[in-house]
Amino acid sequence: MHAVIFDIDGTLLESVAVDDDLYRASLRRVLGPIKFRESLTDYDFVSDSGILWQVLIDNKLQHISDPADEIISIFVGELSNHISKNGAFCEVPGARCLLASLQSSRDHYVAIATGGWSASARLKLESADFNLSNVILSASDTERDRTRIMRSALDRPEVEYESITYYGDGLWDRDACEALGWSFVPVGRALGGLESYLHLDDI
Repeated sequence: MHAVIFDIDGTLLESVAVDDDLYRASLRRVLGPIKFRESLTDYDFVSDSGILWQVLIDNKLQHISDPADEIISIFVGELSNHISKNGAFCEVPGARCLLASLQSSRDHYVAIATGGWSASARLKLESADFNLSNVILSASDTERDRTRIMRSALDRPEVEYESITYYGDGLWDRDACEALGWSFVPVGRALGGLESYLHLDDI
């Protein structure tokens, strides 16, 4: 059995820019005129919950009541508005068919591990007609660390997989795979990776 796990933004969906803009705007609606670090790579935990945690610390707001639920509600609402106005998020070419093929394979276990929150992740994927039935979706609702999010995507950790491969578009994905000892497949131009899953011979 081979485990194949995917990130979402920039890996399954062309959604990085919109997701980032609406995430930041949602935090500012709840927290006020906060400052963000210059780059995502400047954060120790590149996940929605991890960045929020460090934003609170950076802006000396760590003692306020947990704002996550309010922010998630606003963020999901903004994503819904974006979809209503602009249409569904576009898949990375061939991503939906690849996921469906893996779901039907007896030789593969397929899952999704994202640094986003589960509600926003599902909304984006369902807008693009991804079938999420029988697919574990591990998100940052309860974990801020990428390696823990990714590890929890393996629903039966006692199973010894012949291989574990993660598809991701960020340096943090690559670093997490290195820490976990997983194979990493880069996706997108930033990492010089795949730009399409069409005609992918073998995974």
